[in-house]
Amino acid sequence: MSKSTLLSKKFGERTRSLRKQLGISQEELGFQTGLDRTYISGIERGERNPSLKNIGKLARKLKVSLKELFSF
Repeated sequence: MSKSTLLSKKFGERTRSLRKQLGISQEELGFQTGLDRTYISGIERGERNPSLKNIGKLARKLKVSLKELFSF
């Protein structure tokens, strides 16, 4: 597994964990961030590579700093 693939998987796992801690669905997170539910799903599975802008949106709605979002 390449380093970039591993990073995407770890980021996705962290995103899913934080979302579940808040008790919200992928659909709700998508609504709150303006991102499609299928895009959120792809991020959580490590199949999507979100832009910095979208990473910022996720961090805000997951109520964590960027540092905390990348803490895995």
